[in-house]
Amino acid sequence: MSWQHPIPRITADERQVRLTRLREAIDAEGLAGMLLGPTESLRYFTGLVWHPSERFLGALVTPTAVFYIVPGFERSRVETLPHLPGEILVWEEEENSAALIARLVGQSGRLALDDGLPLFFYHALAAAMGAERLADGGRLIHGLRRIKSAAEIALIQYAMNLTLDVHRQVHALLKPGISSPGVVDFIDRQHRQAGADDGSTFAIVSFGAATSLPHGADGEQILGDDDVVLVDTGCRIDGYHSDITRTYMLGGGNGAFERAWWIEREAQQAVFDAARIGAACSSLDDAARKVLAKHSLGPDYCLPGLPHRAGHGLGLEIHEEPYIVRGNDTPLAAGMCFSNEPMIVFPDKFGIRLEDHIHMTAEGPRWFTAPAAGPTEPFS
Repeated sequence: MSWQHPIPRITADERQVRLTRLREAIDAEGLAGMLLGPTESLRYFTGLVWHPSERFLGALVTPTAVFYIVPGFERSRVETLPHLPGEILVWEEEENSAALIARLVGQSGRLALDDGLPLFFYHALAAAMGAERLADGGRLIHGLRRIKSAAEIALIQYAMNLTLDVHRQVHALLKPGISSPGVVDFIDRQHRQAGADDGSTFAIVSFGAATSLPHGADGEQILGDDDVVLVDTGCRIDGYHSDITRTYMLGGGNGAFERAWWIEREAQQAVFDAARIGAACSSLDDAARKVLAKHSLGPDYCLPGLPHRAGHGLGLEIHEEPYIVRGNDTPLAAGMCFSNEPMIVFPDKFGIRLEDHIHMTAEGPRWFTAPAAGPTEPFS
């Protein structure tokens, strides 16, 4: 196994620092508070993990306090779960959780909302408080979350190493006649055996022309002798994601694929080379498309070419800020983590996605995993 033990952890002290920063941001913007729903932001700031339902459960964070808003019959369960200290306030089945939150906020002041809250709860709060007193808290939340700490980067690295090892096992397993569902099941088992939170978070296994579909095809595929293989999978470790894609052939001799593979690798390297502190996220996407245009692919989102953004942020969510996409002028900063995956699609023929992730340091970009070595050598 290529990863290191023990598994890194996010400490209560680190969460307290996050919460303090959130409170300071709330106060600086003149807000009465921030309402966190049962989302990854609740986990990020308080450590409490809860799955959403029609009953609201979350936390109201003010400049001076934390209130957990909990259905009455769930209180005893919440008390047993890890979370930072805060007063637990309950609402019973016939009561209105939005009304409880409105009373806590008071008659004046604006409440910022976690942008992961469901629309039905926004409407409940608007009825209880007035829509003019509700603000979008997404900018504030994601401005804090997109800068990863050393502990977060260590968790992502652990998860990436684990998934890269699973990729190696898949490569050794593959042979003509194997089915894609069988490979998906194998990937899940290996992730589970290696200690991932819940096995694979996802697994895309595509053969032949199905590799030209960025998120795979429905139904069973059988690997043929001369098929292109695309495997995209990931897992979670203490909530933090991995996400790695390899595209290759088991044997050489397909000149069109090999030429395209090296163009893809050139585009991926161009994204890495463009990743400098202060550079706009959009400039990395531009760098990938410049390589493709040089080889008469594209332009823009035209096919054959790159049909989607060149990358996405990753952390507690597999797709989060910063997005490596045209029009995003967010400057890169130390602590940002994002994928580098400028896929090339040749419709009805094959697609090539090489996906490794980058984390930004003060000195520049660093790979979480080394890029693939060649069209038949998916590992360095």
